[in-house]
Amino acid sequence: MVVFHKEIDLNTVANRPSYHDVTSDVMEALASSGVQNGICVVSSPHTTCAVFFEEFMHDKNYYGDEFLQVDLNEALDKIVPVQRTEGQYHSPGPEHIAYGMAKTDPDYPAKEWTMLNTDGHLRSTLLGASETLIIKDGNLLNGKVGYIYFVDFDQTRERRRKCNIVIMGE
Repeated sequence: MVVFHKEIDLNTVANRPSYHDVTSDVMEALASSGVQNGICVVSSPHTTCAVFFEEFMHDKNYYGDEFLQVDLNEALDKIVPVQRTEGQYHSPGPEHIAYGMAKTDPDYPAKEWTMLNTDGHLRSTLLGASETLIIKDGNLLNGKVGYIYFVDFDQTRERRRKCNIVIMGE
């Protein structure tokens, strides 16, 4: 059995969800792995990010987001409104704010506003942190129009994110 791992870096934007088509990265990893039959897992290690499988849309808005992504944002806005101020959600509470303010990690600046991302956590929970697809005869079974997307729902600031691809099989 072969286990192949590839990690990709993604730069996200602030003030809106940041979508990334990672399909070509997955296809490159599959080709490099040599696996003919098995599974492919695409995963995010970040708690405000999700990985999902969806049809590619040709139409895009002025930000470059595909119309299905815009529709997804509008649907999620109805059930999980964007966090604009403290107290809008129970999270983050005072203990979590104190924890965040005490961190000295440059990836987590000690600023209260960076923790106003409860909406990002809830949205990523709804979509899930990973997708698993089948590999058969050296091909990823993603259909003719199925693409794999990584999204960061944390709109508070630009971030550098990781996406992991693991391919297992023979």
